[in-house]
Formats: sequence, C-alpha cells, structure tokens
Amino acid sequence: QVQLVESGGDSVQTGGSLTLSCAVSGYTTSGNCMAWFRQGSGEAREGIASIYTDSSVTYYAASVEGRFTISHDLHKNTAYLQMDNLKPEDTDIYYCAAIKGFWRRCPLGPLSYLHWGQGTQVTVSS
Repeated sequence: QVQLVESGGDSVQTGGSLTLSCAVSGYTTSGNCMAWFRQGSGEAREGIASIYTDSSVTYYAASVEGRFTISHDLHKNTAYLQMDNLKPEDTDIYYCAAIKGFWRRCPLGPLSYLHWGQGTQVTVSS
C-alpha cells in the first residue's frame, strides 16, 4: 500500500522558516516526479515545487521561487520542502504527491500526480 505522509507544518511569524517532509512507504521514489502543492479553503490546489528524483531537476511556481527549495533523499524515500522568508499568503494546507515515469521537468498540475499525502497545515502570522 502506497502511503505519503507529510509532516513539519506549524505556525510561524512572517519571515520565519519551516521544513516540510514527505515520507513515502510501500513505493520507491526512484524515477519519480515528486511535488508539493498547497490549497486554501475554497481555492484550487496550487503546484508550487517539483523535482525529478533521478536528475534532481527542480521547477518552482513564481509565487515561491527564491524562497522555497524542494529536495529528495532516495535512501530515506523522503521529499522535503524548505520554506524561507514565509509570508501570511503562504498560509495553506500543504500536500506532497508523486508519479512514476520519465520527465525532463516535472509538472505542477495536480492532475499529473497519482499518489497523494493527507496534508499538513502551515500558518504564517503577521
């Protein structure tokens, strides 16, 4: 059974940092796109960062580029999202997702992904 479990969500002040983790079990993340998404209440799910695990090629949404960093540890079968200089508009539930296949640049559209975690809440106060 494939499971993706996010952790690391918390409440921080503007300008703070958090690191989210996405631990994967029942599935090897080698040769996968892994991505982070976020979604607010009543809003569409937004793709913010992706990584192809074999090449470590990353792709970011403009809203987070330069502030967030996605990474992956194959041995731990875990993806990470380092978030710096957090802003109140970063407040959302954050989800990780995975899809196996060959990609030159992993997509940020949610329909491209098969496996999903349950989400972790990030709250940034001003």
